[in-house]
Amino acid sequence: MTATAPPPYSDVTRSEASLRRFLHGLPGVDQVGAEARAAMLGTRSIKTTAKAWALDLAIRMIDLTTLEGADTPGKVRALCAKGRHPGPGSPPVAAICVYGDMVPTAVDALRGSGVHVAAVATAFPSGRAALDVKLADTRHAVADGADEIDMVIDRGAFLSGRHQQVYDEIVAVKDACGGAHLKVILETGELSTYDNVRRASWLAMLAGADFIKTSTGKVSPAATLPVTLVMLEAVRDFRDATGRQVGMKPAGGIRTAKDAIKYLVLVNETTGEDWLSPDWFRFGASSLLNDLLMQRDKLATGHYSGPDYVTLD
Repeated sequence: MTATAPPPYSDVTRSEASLRRFLHGLPGVDQVGAEARAAMLGTRSIKTTAKAWALDLAIRMIDLTTLEGADTPGKVRALCAKGRHPGPGSPPVAAICVYGDMVPTAVDALRGSGVHVAAVATAFPSGRAALDVKLADTRHAVADGADEIDMVIDRGAFLSGRHQQVYDEIVAVKDACGGAHLKVILETGELSTYDNVRRASWLAMLAGADFIKTSTGKVSPAATLPVTLVMLEAVRDFRDATGRQVGMKPAGGIRTAKDAIKYLVLVNETTGEDWLSPDWFRFGASSLLNDLLMQRDKLATGHYSGPDYVTLD
């Protein structure tokens, strides 16, 4: 009987010391270079025919989100209806993202649509809770029908060097997800440096993340082009090293079609066409969809619609 080869990087994740050595041995990020490249790519323009395709792709990549304490079943049902049929001829969004207690409402409203239900879990947005609470939160959302779980890492543990604790928690949450996909939120606005963003990205991917995500949307700054560039380089390099492809999701502060297209250019130029799909790239957003719909209508009719063309969420 032939012995099974150990998974890639299994030695790296065996102890706190080995994990720390690996993460701090990753190449440092050239801050000036990353910011300059992101700014340069953000100036790229695209032709009208490509713009129509990009607008529809961006709509298909949206995790349409409501994460407010005042969320009600009625609001979630209305958001689901909008996600299923955003506008005349428009494709549906990728997912509706809600708090765990709203998962049954979203599942019922989206049944048969192909739109996924994503639930935030693990003591979102702080990530500060006992592991058994985080796992119960995750299992409850999955049992209620969530297709995707958006978890948050414990930034305090990461920043104080407890990398093994963060790794073990992601592994445990991934296991609790069962068949649901796991998106790991780094909350990059609290990580301080691009080097930390790269390390946290690799840590999450080594632990089994299906997606890595910038932000909860509750901390400023949220998604930025330079941070997204660093994370896209990480998923690209991770696939080169392991053969496993991981998705990427910027979230928070992306409000206009112009912004969304900048991110799509960044994806194309950094990771290539393999990531230009809702399976591998998402936007976490609430207001972005409205501007995409208005720009889409402008391309079709030659003029902007009135302010009542789209619903207010």
